[in-house]
Amino acid sequence: MGERLKDKVVFFSGAGSIGPGWGNGKAAAVAMAREGARIFALDVNADAVEETASIIREEGNRVETFVCDVSKGDQVEAAVKACMEAFGRIDVLDNNVGVIDPGGPEDLTEAQWDRLMAINVKSIYLTCRNILPIMTKQGGGAIVNVSSIASTHSLGYSCISYSASKGAVNAFTRDIALNYGPKGIRCNTILPGLMNTPLIHAGNVTSVYGSTEEMVRQRDALVPIGKMGDGWDVAWASVFLASDEAKHITGIELVVDGGITLKVK
Repeated sequence: MGERLKDKVVFFSGAGSIGPGWGNGKAAAVAMAREGARIFALDVNADAVEETASIIREEGNRVETFVCDVSKGDQVEAAVKACMEAFGRIDVLDNNVGVIDPGGPEDLTEAQWDRLMAINVKSIYLTCRNILPIMTKQGGGAIVNVSSIASTHSLGYSCISYSASKGAVNAFTRDIALNYGPKGIRCNTILPGLMNTPLIHAGNVTSVYGSTEEMVRQRDALVPIGKMGDGWDVAWASVFLASDEAKHITGIELVVDGGITLKVK
């Protein structure tokens, strides 16, 4: 076990996995715990967050769980209160929730648009709204938001609501970094590329390609290093940005994509 996040309390949204395997959130929560952090793990799915927590506990690390829809203000407020009661402080906020609905404006219903924006963008506003005062009072903290290269580049198919939401996450991050830097709070964004995680297998991305096998084949072929990344690639980037190793880094968009964006001018 490492000590890069020793004794830091991490408020972690999206700590479960949508299906079998290692999603970005599940891997990052476990990686942070392995580096000495105490994890307050949130997910809308009780079984998913408990699965992550059981791994952390089995490895001898500290974790508390909370079932929460982070797009709902009252639930986020209750979760932050519970975290403070359990640990007394919050040093790191990791916003890892996200959903994707392929399609353009004519393909998506208004309800789909509103749901995705609430989960992908409003949730970050709500966690920051409740946690920034705590970090300010403590004299500092670190925020890690998970965005996507879809915020700046095409994924090869239309996913306008997802791309727009992740662009908003980038802008939100820069604003927090600029305005809360004087208060000792850093805020950074991770932009994963094409990742082989449970999200793309359990979600509706497969429909774009026709089959799971074809989806993996085509997405692997797009990556200069030969294959998609996985949840652990995002996890270790998250650990770095949350740690004191990144104490002079704020407002950045850390691309974790195996080189895909290098191919697009």
